[in-house]
Amino acid sequence: QVQLVESGGGLVQAGGSLRLSCAASERTAGSDAMAWFRQAPGKGREFVAAVRWSSSSYYADSVKGRFTISRDNVKDTVYLQMKSLKPEDTAVYYCAARPRSSISTMDYDYPYWGQGTQVTVSS
Repeated sequence: QVQLVESGGGLVQAGGSLRLSCAASERTAGSDAMAWFRQAPGKGREFVAAVRWSSSSYYADSVKGRFTISRDNVKDTVYLQMKSLKPEDTAVYYCAARPRSSISTMDYDYPYWGQGTQVTVSS
């Protein structure tokens, strides 16, 4: 069972930056593809970005050009660098992992989840 622990959330002004981290409890095939999702108050969970073991990545249109996902396979950690943050980026951000090499944008394809970290962007 892969356990994921997020960190790095907080309060930032619009236009600012934050970096989220997600540490996996172990390097297993269960973390071949990792992703970030977010959930704003009153809304469903939304795909943000995903990265394969090979470090190829995919982004939601709403964050493309502003967010960068990366991973350190030695540390079993995935990062989400967020720049030019907007108030609409405010949400709880979740790290997720799936035991497949292919990327999915659907939350039900990820069996492993972190507890979430709050990101609040003030206007």
